[in-house]
Amino acid sequence: MSAYGPLAPVYDKFTSDIKYEDFADFYEKVFEARGKSVKTLLDVGCGTGTLTAIMARRGYEMVAADSSSDMLCIAQEKFSELENVIPPLFLCQSMTELDLYGTVDSAVSCLDAVNYLPPSDMPEFFRLLHLFIEPGGLLIFDINSPERLRSLDGFTSVDEDENSLCLWRADFDEEQNALYYGMDLFTRRGRFWQRSFEEHIEYSYEPEALVKLLEDAGFSETEICLEGPQNEFGRIFIIAENTPH
Repeated sequence: MSAYGPLAPVYDKFTSDIKYEDFADFYEKVFEARGKSVKTLLDVGCGTGTLTAIMARRGYEMVAADSSSDMLCIAQEKFSELENVIPPLFLCQSMTELDLYGTVDSAVSCLDAVNYLPPSDMPEFFRLLHLFIEPGGLLIFDINSPERLRSLDGFTSVDEDENSLCLWRADFDEEQNALYYGMDLFTRRGRFWQRSFEEHIEYSYEPEALVKLLEDAGFSETEICLEGPQNEFGRIFIIAENTPH
């Protein structure tokens, strides 16, 4: 499967409506409500680093991991334009191959990055986070609800500007319990257009099942939150506290 390669240069353009500041506000409210002092923060599946940059500007020391080198290149470019922030540690690592140089106070993952993990990989992902988050630290992530993913079956959309066009179409596979969606990308190259294609898969998860996996991995004090950013689109947040190893 090819994902977040050709899409990387136009990703921010086609997601300009996402209010990342709302996600940052939500995380900080959770930190405060749980009485957590967070200095070092891991952004898992950081993509082009928009959230990473926001949190860095708010004073956090960031570690940002993503499996797409193309997306990380965009993220690094953003930080070359920022002043008075601590540059993050960027890691080109998949969610099941996290290998940090130390521990972090807490970790976040936004915009349903966790939905990209197949069921067979989820226990290892949570095991690694249990290893690299300090005891008492928080893990906060969001998923697309099963209802949301199923509602996108057969859905198509088009995003375009004068130099690029993205045709998006989705199909839900009941046997695999997953949403498959393809993106045809057309990018202007002088008088011609270059076509590329990406395929993405998001797996459907019941939040209660993820809570069980988190507890099996060593997390506690789990919470399913339906009132976070983009809740109107079926986005569900899961909050968990790490326990001693």
